[in-house]
Amino acid sequence: MTKPLLVLGSANADLVVEVGRRPGGGETVLGGDTVVLPGGKGANTAVAAARVGASVALVGAVGGDGYGSLLRESLESSGVDTALVKTSARPTGIAYITVTPDGENSIVVSPGANADVSKSDVDALSFDGASVLTCSLEVPLETVIHAIDAASKAGVKTVLNLSPVAELPAETLKQLTTLIVNEHEAAQLVSDWRHLLRLGPHTAIVTLGERGVAVVLPAGVVEIPGIKVEKVVDTTGAGDAFAGAFSARLAAGDRVVVAAEYAVKVAALSVTKAGAQPSYPTAAEVSAPAAE
Repeated sequence: MTKPLLVLGSANADLVVEVGRRPGGGETVLGGDTVVLPGGKGANTAVAAARVGASVALVGAVGGDGYGSLLRESLESSGVDTALVKTSARPTGIAYITVTPDGENSIVVSPGANADVSKSDVDALSFDGASVLTCSLEVPLETVIHAIDAASKAGVKTVLNLSPVAELPAETLKQLTTLIVNEHEAAQLVSDWRHLLRLGPHTAIVTLGERGVAVVLPAGVVEIPGIKVEKVVDTTGAGDAFAGAFSARLAAGDRVVVAAEYAVKVAALSVTKAGAQPSYPTAAEVSAPAAE
């Protein structure tokens, strides 16, 4: 049976190293020990959604290597259905991540098996029983475009986390229920957030880091403030946490603003722990009262 939430996107092993500062061009900087964690925008989104109670399946690819096993284990232990994650002849994708003392990160991604997520994988899907398809762009663009078209025609809501930013056909943008971009990506698309809907999506969300998000609706912009946390440990995957939690609540029937308010809480909690998937809170942790 098809899950109510389908996530199409990447699965990467995150190789994380803490550094005192980012190196400049041609410079070598010593860092701490490398930590290997499960990541990738697609896998992160699926895990974040599953942790808060969504019934979710990931459509993606990993290699037949140790990193692929790590990712499958993380997904399955979080409750994500991996039946649609294929094993590629290419190595599992890897993200090389440096984290500075303020919790900010810089990332280089080697796609590997993610490049094998294809239109034929979409054609093999059944959208019966699905209510939301959420995509991100660390897999081939033509596959994402094909998936959004297929889901839209099947009457399924579509969410696109436009990261990394790419140029999409006008028809694809018109098929989106919600477009998610961060403020830097939004600036590459339009000069004013309110103009995002002119591109075609029914609604749009601009994520603003610790400042929260702006939800762009036909009636205007609703700003949802960020939630202050005692200490930021690692911002890796916070945007994916938001996308996953938002998609989970959208699949559960919440309206866009209500789903975004919930997702802001999830993203805030995620930055208080190291890593991406290991940092994502459960529904109980999200609903727990804040410590005094």
